[in-house]
Formats: sequence, C-alpha cells, structure tokens
Amino acid sequence: MSDPDLQDLDRSVLWHPFTQQQGWAAEDFPVIDHADDTTLYDAAGNAYIDGVSSLWCTVHGHRHPAIDLAIKDQLDRVAHSTMLGLTHAPAIRLAQRLVDLAPDGLRRVFYSDSGSTACEVALKMAYQWWHQQGEWWRSGFVCLRDSYHGDTIGSVSVGGIELFHSLYRPLLFDAWHAEPGDPDTMRALLEEHGDRVAAVIVEPLVQGAAGIHVHPDGYLRAVRDLCDEFGVFLICDEVATGFGRTGTMFACEQEGVAPDFMCVAKGLTGGYLPLAATLTTERVYEGFLGAFEQFRTFFHGHTYTGNPLACAAALATLAVFEQEHTLERLQPKIALLGDLLAEHIEPLGAVAEVRRRGFMVGIQLAAFPLDARMGHRVTLEARARGAIVRPLGDTVVLMPPLSIQPGELRRLVEITGAAITAAAEAPLAAAA
Repeated sequence: MSDPDLQDLDRSVLWHPFTQQQGWAAEDFPVIDHADDTTLYDAAGNAYIDGVSSLWCTVHGHRHPAIDLAIKDQLDRVAHSTMLGLTHAPAIRLAQRLVDLAPDGLRRVFYSDSGSTACEVALKMAYQWWHQQGEWWRSGFVCLRDSYHGDTIGSVSVGGIELFHSLYRPLLFDAWHAEPGDPDTMRALLEEHGDRVAAVIVEPLVQGAAGIHVHPDGYLRAVRDLCDEFGVFLICDEVATGFGRTGTMFACEQEGVAPDFMCVAKGLTGGYLPLAATLTTERVYEGFLGAFEQFRTFFHGHTYTGNPLACAAALATLAVFEQEHTLERLQPKIALLGDLLAEHIEPLGAVAEVRRRGFMVGIQLAAFPLDARMGHRVTLEARARGAIVRPLGDTVVLMPPLSIQPGELRRLVEITGAAITAAAEAPLAAAA
C-alpha cells in the first residue's frame, strides 16, 4: 500500500493523535505522498477520495491554484513576522474581510493557531472582561453536554465528552453542562447560577466531535435570547461549522444570531496552514482599554499569531468562495447528498441513524460490542475501496470538500455503504 521503510520509521518515531499506538503498529496504513482536488495519493500510487476534508478543513480541495499562488507570492515577501509591536498587510486585510463576513457587531479579530486556542482566547477574554468591570465573581461558564471545543486546558474544561475529558478533570475548572437542544435546562442553569456566569459556549447547530449531533431549529436563537435576558456573553464555536459546512458561511446566520465571540479555524485557510481567529465586539474590545499602569491588556499571544503565509492562504480561500460561487453551487450538492444517504446508507441493517446538516454527516452504526471496533473497521474497508473516512467511535463521519463533484460524491457514499456492509458481515478486505 505504501513505502514500507517509511511505515517502519513512522512506527519507531511518531505518536499519532487520538490513536492507540499499540494497534497502529500492527496495521498497514497509507503514507500520503501527494494530492489533487478531492483525491489523496499514497506512496504506492493508490488513490483515495478525501471524504473528511483532511479533518474538516480542505473546503476547496487540495492544491487549489489560487491558494497555491497566494502562498507563493507571499513567500516572495516575508514568511513570518511577529505581531507584537509590528503589523503586516495580510493580517490587516484578512481581519477586515472576516469582519465583513461575520454576523453584525463582530468588529475585532484576535488571531491564534488552532480551534482550541481560538476558544481558549474567547474564554479568557470573557473572564477578564468581567473581572475588569469589577464583577470578578463571574468566573463560570455554561457549555453543553457532549460538547467539544478543543484540547487545551481551558477548552477541555468546557468540553463534555467523557471519553476525551474525564481523565483530566483534576486539572480543569468546573463548568455547568446544559442539555443540548433543550432551552429549559439552559434557563434553569442561568436562573440558578447566572450571576456567576461569564459566558455560555456552544457549537452552533451541530455538535461535531460528539458524532454530528444536530440541534433542533430555533435552539441557537433561544440560547442567544437567554444570554441577553441574563446578561451573559455568548461564545459560538464555528471551528467545525464555519466556512460553508452547514450550507451558509457561518452556522449562526441560519438563525439570525450574532454572538459576542465567534471562534473560527479549520476551513479558514482552506486546509493549507494553521490559523485561527476569535472575533468579538467593540464593547468587549473597549473593556480592555486603559492606561499602561492599569494592566488591562489582554496578556495572551502566540509566536505565529497572524502568520503572513497563513493569512495569505486565508484571503485566497475567502476569495475562492466568492469567485467560484461555492455556497451557491453547494446547495444542489447538499440535496444530492441527502438523496444518496437515503438510497445507500439509511436502509442498511448495520445503520441505526443518519444525522446531517448541510455537508456534515454522522452515520451512527447499530449496537456492536466495543471490542469489534466497528467504526474503525468501516474506515479500513472504505480505504480498501478508495475512500478516506473517519469514525468518532461507532459514528462514521463524512465531511467531503465543498468542491466535490456530484459523481465523486456519489462514489464516496456508495463506497461508505459497501464498507459498512462489509465490516458488519465479512472479514476485513484490508486484513485479507
């Protein structure tokens, strides 16, 4: 399948994320060599549809010529320059572009490196803002059960997935957990604890890492209204849902919600370079202004904050949305995806439920023993048939590039259906 020397070297020196290395060392895995559009190629020349957009970020596919060119042009100028005491054009122009696209009221942009850090920034800003208003007791946060906002300590503190987060509980600050999709539990928490709450943090419309759990219509709007009623900030984590994933540029748009903080990453650079941003309001920004000796500065930053190469990639990515009418062209593909899932996935006996919003799909497999690792088996079967998919436990996730063509989308869903059937009924082709 791939270069055996590189595979052996990988086993001897690498530690992969969210991976039990003992099992990994026994597997035959692809060594990706190059890519084009929606296809990945391994070192042996095997081709795979990138069914998860390389972890939900390659919105326009691989090696898009406009993004390639933007990065090459920026390399001719400067690859990196700190934003501590300096600034540069790509960061300035990208911030203006994000403000233009964002919901009303989001006027300030703070850059970081990943979705985790974007959420961490929002949490720290919210806490510090209240502290500087003299309400130091507002140090708590409300999140949703089964929420996921990243893997840094603050982001984990407002995470609600026991498998990922429970071990680290002694390191974390406490948060109150509301029932997803149920405004009444959110109201009850705010009625009891609202005077101690700095912010509510949610993934708008869809909880991604929980297994693509879709909120009922109107829930996000109800949460915004509750935050206004009880006078707390709303943080919307658009890291997974942003940049077209739910069918609009940002998920918040679909319910007319403007949060106090919005966190973006993943698709921001089209999957080219790490970059994240936390957008907030002028009200929040002004709460940090003061004389030097007042120490109201937001004491947070990253070495690669606003990296010029990443900002250039992001500007090009946003330009492609406009030039190629990506969101408009996505709408019939969203409808086609629904039809394909109904035809090839929903009737399968091994499938318990299909959850979807826009181009985010979670295929919940039927109950299998834990040690069967059915989600992983489906991944291997799909790979043997020419597609890369990724499970969250026994939920198989599909999240292809927005640029995928209808024929490739059909092939991806057909491969996924065949992989589920094979994993449930027959020995693994990949292990044969």
